[in-house]
This record gives sequence, C-alpha cells and structure tokens, in this order.
Amino acid sequence: MLLVLFLAAVLWGIGMIMGTPHRLRWSMIGFLWLGVVGLHLVLPDGHPLRLATGEQAAPWLLLGGMGVVVFLYRAGLRTLKSRAQTGAPVPQNTGTFAPTELERYARHIVLREIGGPGQKALKQARVLIIGAGGLGSPAILYLAAAGVGRIGVIDDDVVDHTNLQRQIIHTDDRSGMPKVFSAAEAVKALNPYCEFRPYNRRLSEEDAEGLFPEYDLILDGTDNFETRYLANRVAYKLGKPLISGALSQWEGQLSVFDPKQDTPCYQCIFPEAPAPGLAPSCAEAGVLGPLPGVMGSMMAAETVKVITGAGTPLRGEMLIYDALYGESRKISLSRRADCLVCGQTGEQNDQSAAE
Repeated sequence: MLLVLFLAAVLWGIGMIMGTPHRLRWSMIGFLWLGVVGLHLVLPDGHPLRLATGEQAAPWLLLGGMGVVVFLYRAGLRTLKSRAQTGAPVPQNTGTFAPTELERYARHIVLREIGGPGQKALKQARVLIIGAGGLGSPAILYLAAAGVGRIGVIDDDVVDHTNLQRQIIHTDDRSGMPKVFSAAEAVKALNPYCEFRPYNRRLSEEDAEGLFPEYDLILDGTDNFETRYLANRVAYKLGKPLISGALSQWEGQLSVFDPKQDTPCYQCIFPEAPAPGLAPSCAEAGVLGPLPGVMGSMMAAETVKVITGAGTPLRGEMLIYDALYGESRKISLSRRADCLVCGQTGEQNDQSAAE
C-alpha cells in the first residue's frame, strides 16, 4: 500500500514541477487508483502485485469512496457560495434594487447630483449603442458598470486582432467572435444586473425605425457617415437624444443632439459627407489606442448626465479633444435653416411625405 501512495506522491510532484493544473493531477491519481482496484479484482489471491498493494481491494474502495464524498462536499460548497454571491434572480428594468446593488452603486448614490433618484433613473433607462468598436467598448463597459438597466448594441463586425489595440471590451481568445456577443460576455462578467441585448447586424433604416422606439437614448459610435446620418435622421424624427462621438488619429469630437431641447442635429454640423479620402478611416489613417477610451468614456458620462439630469450635457456644443497636445476646447453649434433633417427644408419634406 505504501508503494501506491509513493507513486501517487511522485505523480503529484511531477505535475507540480511541470505546472500541470490541479484537476489533471487528480485525474492521474484517479487512474492510478483505478489500476490498483482493477488489479485486486482480476488477479488471484497471493499474487505478488496484490501483496505489494495491500492484498485486498476493500481499503482502496473505501479510500475511493471517501474521495468521492470529499469531492461532492467541496462541489456543494462552491455551488452555495456562488448562489450567495450572485443572489436570487436578478431584477432588471423595474427600478427595484437587489441588496448587493446598493453597495455596488454606493459611490453614485452619495453624489448629490445623482443620489438615489438618479440611480433609479439609470436602473430604468434603456440605451442603444451603435457600434461595439473603439468608442462603443468603453461606453458599454462604463454604462453597464454605472447601472443602466438595459443596454442594446448593434454591430455586424467580428473581433479581429487589429481591434485589440483600442477596443478594450474584447479579448484575444474571442477573436473571430461577433463583437456584440463578445461584448455580451464582458457585460455579464462585469454587472449581472444589466440586461444586455445584442443585435448582430448592420444598422438599416428598418432596424432604426424598429429599435429606436424601444430605447430612451441612442449612442452613435460608428465610423461611417452613412450610418451617422441614418441614426441622426431617425433619432430626430422620434425625438430621441443622440450622443455622437467621432475620432481620427489623435483627435476626438463629442456632442449631444437632443431634439426635445431644440438643439441642432448632426446634419446641421455636417450637411454633407466629405469627399472620399478627406476623412480616412482608422485603418487608413491610424488612431491612438487610448483615444477611443477617452472619448467613449466621455460619451458614457454625457449619457449618465442626460438620464439623471445632472450637470450640463453638451447640448448645442461640441467638445474637441486633441490628445497629441493635451488640449480640449468647446465650440457652439447652431441650427441651420436649410438642414435637410431639422431645418425648414426638412420639415417641409416631412409634411409633404405625410400628405
């Protein structure tokens, strides 16, 4: 019997030296135990191998039974611990907080500008984010951490290794996975009290008309003008606040377009898409890795302000941040009478379409 115990110790020691996981080491010892029990059941009494390993199978069967009991006991403890940590079924979008949530959001609740009512507003809020890339990544994480009750994300792209320099919500082992599902895993690990809805497709006119009414606020973190114009047009039509961010190389831009507050819309500021080559993509022009984190976090901060009513959101203003020189500035924005979306021309077109 001592021989078998010595062999088990040797196997465990070899596993430690090689850095083998505990589960694999126990598996090796389990196979050794099965081999010894098998020998006792197959070989006749008095066989040298039986004599060298304890003569009878009963002690080994008893030892194996004790091992199973210990394993089940530890598994039960892990299950109970997991349930105690995660609690009962997670309430979502009801405004009712689980006890652990009050501790989770304590730093928000003590802020005079947010407090309990503001945190409840976040709990009941529904935010749709267009794009799970550079701008969407930090915005999704911070809004989930802040306690937004429902976050929807629409994106048709998959995780690529070139994304990982700046799109911090994704990981190397999720390369090739659709970005919305990668983001879903990250949000679930970060805050189980946040309801996450992934939409694995490119935003279309039909999607915008169908999805925007289900959400209180829209974040635009896309990298193309076609989608930006579409999001702006539908958000203005439905009266939804649109928080829009953009970046290139070392510079980022951010503004809040809120139709109900009579602010200019995105197309007031950019009436037409620039000519090809004048606004190269990140793949063509490059982008500083931390820059999307800065701008995406600012988008999340503006979202929290709009939802809770705290401070002064960037309505009618655009914040421009230059990371290369560490400078930021704000410029005032004005509505254009000839804007095709919110100006007199746009309103006349809407009236004509309605007639």
